Amino acid sequence: MSATLAIRQARLEELPRLTEIELDAFATLAEALGISDAAQALPHDVLRKALEAGLLIVAADSDDRPVGFLAAEEIRDTLYVIELDVSRDWQRKGVGRRLMAHAVNMARTRRLSALTLTTDRHVSFNAPFYQSMGFQTVDGQDMPPFLRAKIDDEISNGMDPQRRVAMLLKLGQLAHG
Repeated sequence: MSATLAIRQARLEELPRLTEIELDAFATLAEALGISDAAQALPHDVLRKALEAGLLIVAADSDDRPVGFLAAEEIRDTLYVIELDVSRDWQRKGVGRRLMAHAVNMARTRRLSALTLTTDRHVSFNAPFYQSMGFQTVDGQDMPPFLRAKIDDEISNGMDPQRRVAMLLKLGQLAHG
């Protein structure tokens, strides 16, 4: 199924669709975590900022309708992945992996040193998924201050500190390895 997908830059008029995808994908996370919290989506100004920076990409089906997206921003010589979501009917089909591979290429094109993100430590399609793509957990002295600030912000917004983890994928190692 993913062979029919195109990875491309998002369009401004697609922001409402990206919110739909994020809310739909949250249901899978809520089920995995055993929570019933109301889903919250990224504000459109965050998506718009990523779009304007050329860092909002979508996986679009054969009808050119987005079924997944990745929003990122450049922070301290890294591409920080703000959000990665795939609609439930397209999950477990390689869509997230293709979006992440495209993000790696974007970071390389911009000559950035790494990709960074924060995620849930235990859910299989979170930290273990990123580890399968070469990301490593960073903590303590190894955690860049901006990632510490992201984790602290997530915790202050009610996320479980035992479950949050910062991750890093160094691009220099891949380019020479």
